[in-house]
Amino acid sequence: MNITGTGSAHPSLTVTNEMLADFLDTSDEWIVTRTGIKQRQIISNERLEDLAATAADNALTDAGIKASELDFIICSNVVNEYITPSMSCIIQGKIGAECPCIDINGACAGFIYALDMANSFFQSKSEINTILIVCAEEPTRMVDWQQRNTCVLFGDGAGAVVLTRGNDFKAVKLTSISKSEALYQMRKLESTPFISKDEPDGPLVMKGQDVFKLAVAASLKDIECVVRESGNTYDDVDHYLLHQANIRIIETIRNYINQSEEKFPHNIENYGNTSSASIPILLDELNRNKQLKCGDTLVLSAFGAGFTAGACLFKWSKN
Repeated sequence: MNITGTGSAHPSLTVTNEMLADFLDTSDEWIVTRTGIKQRQIISNERLEDLAATAADNALTDAGIKASELDFIICSNVVNEYITPSMSCIIQGKIGAECPCIDINGACAGFIYALDMANSFFQSKSEINTILIVCAEEPTRMVDWQQRNTCVLFGDGAGAVVLTRGNDFKAVKLTSISKSEALYQMRKLESTPFISKDEPDGPLVMKGQDVFKLAVAASLKDIECVVRESGNTYDDVDHYLLHQANIRIIETIRNYINQSEEKFPHNIENYGNTSSASIPILLDELNRNKQLKCGDTLVLSAFGAGFTAGACLFKWSKN
């Protein structure tokens, strides 16, 4: 499996830390020192499905193919305004594709899970030659904007990749640990005449220290696994693309495996945590800025609610 195209899209509204300080008990220094985030792009008058379609179109253009040539679409999404139909079906119509499609909710690790699913499709279905993955997320609609510990962390956006048959995908490791109490959101469904149980409803709940420990431990384990299974060492890897959740998490992982800062590109300072969209957005940024060379070895690692985590190692063969 090879990556032949990348794309991304962001909301037009930039919200700086100073803007948040106007209505929260916080400051730029407080946010930057704890998270590394300086600003984020937040949905105001856009719709998530439009951002998703734009990211998809950009990836298709980069790959040099038309939507009609797609054989499958996988969309990673946690929440959006539609309960049904799926986001992937909406994207399919917007970009003019005609192939089957499916949504997954792997939280912030959704891109890694989608890559593994796509690779499995290539291996098991001879009729599938081209797959589009779109990660479209609006976590800013999940938080209480009076709770500074959570609302300052997130931004909205979409990232996409086009995949074709090939041998660049070398190793993958998926991890799931049932720790819902560390990071979750529950919402009340429509009532019926028969409901008698208590039904919680509220914003995202995040236990920061628990999430930090789970993320670092899972990421280190997954990265070690894919590097070892692919016959590489940490030094052989040219770029480590980690989920952009918190600069402290990224730095802790980097220091543990004793690699240089240059190998850990980041854009969390500009976009915050965009959930599963963060890695494909970063990948698109590196691709379009010509920071990836043909033959480079990349490791992707992500972690999120569930607790879900995953890593993969692949070669970059796109010119």
